[in-house]
Amino acid sequence: MEKTASQKINLGLFVIIGLLIFILGIYFIGNKQNMFGKTNHLQTVFNNVNGLQLGNSVRYSGISVGTVRGIEMINDTAIRVDMIIDKSIFSYIKKDAIATIGSDGLVGNMIINIIPGKENQPSVASGDEIRSSNRIRTEDMLSTLNVTNKNAATLTANLLKITDKLIKGKGTLGSLFNDTLISSDLGETIHYLKLTTKSASETLNKIDKIIASLDKKDTVLGVIKDTAVANNLKHTVANLEKSTIEINKVVTNLNATILNIKEGKGAINHLSNDPKLVQKIDSTMTNLQSASLKLNEDLEAMKHNFLLRGYFKKQAKEKAKTTKTQVNK
Repeated sequence: MEKTASQKINLGLFVIIGLLIFILGIYFIGNKQNMFGKTNHLQTVFNNVNGLQLGNSVRYSGISVGTVRGIEMINDTAIRVDMIIDKSIFSYIKKDAIATIGSDGLVGNMIINIIPGKENQPSVASGDEIRSSNRIRTEDMLSTLNVTNKNAATLTANLLKITDKLIKGKGTLGSLFNDTLISSDLGETIHYLKLTTKSASETLNKIDKIIASLDKKDTVLGVIKDTAVANNLKHTVANLEKSTIEINKVVTNLNATILNIKEGKGAINHLSNDPKLVQKIDSTMTNLQSASLKLNEDLEAMKHNFLLRGYFKKQAKEKAKTTKTQVNK
């Protein structure tokens, strides 16, 4: 059965529209994979790519700038990743930039994030290799979380044992919690500590007042702080020092004198140690006393002598007159 012209036209339009859609799909997909733009290669090395695949996106500061074009195993600890990056972005990527592997959302595909470096570093060139930073894997986090859970379980078990002992009154803390006598003793102790603290505070306040009053002029310290009094004290101390020196000299002389006496030197030693000299002095004193008695007798005899009697009477009258005058005054 021959097709009509309208059917042929509809078939032609369908084929043309399908080709256009196919071409547009290839263009958008190629544009997304940077297949039609000017690109350069950039490399990095990871020790674990965490499920990264060919064609995954490469982002710089959150902007999609390229795709993963190759994943090559270097050795058992190093994997080289080849990226094609938009050539216009190369001037912004510095040589100290760092490549990390992340995920596009919570459950999205793996992507490579390039973290910008410092501005004072030169830009990368085509074929350069930048540093990488391996993120913590899910397995590592689960392993660490497992250890943490075990430690938490052990800690919880120990806490249960401690609280059980406390409730049953075992140990020192259990006795404190359950023994009313110890609790009351602690209460009294705390009360006495409060009283002691209060007394200590009052004592400190009194000491502060005493220290503050020391600066007043009517106190001993206040008087001493006066410059005039201080100078007088200095002069007094200086005079005392001089007096001490003089006293030391006198004591030295006395010591020398006593030493001379002990050694038999000087008149005092002769007086105290020579018996003949003492006898002579005694006889001399006896003779002087006898002479004095005889002299008194001679004077008495002279008073009765008729030649000198008038003289002595005259002196007696003058003496009596003088005595009478003094009495009348």
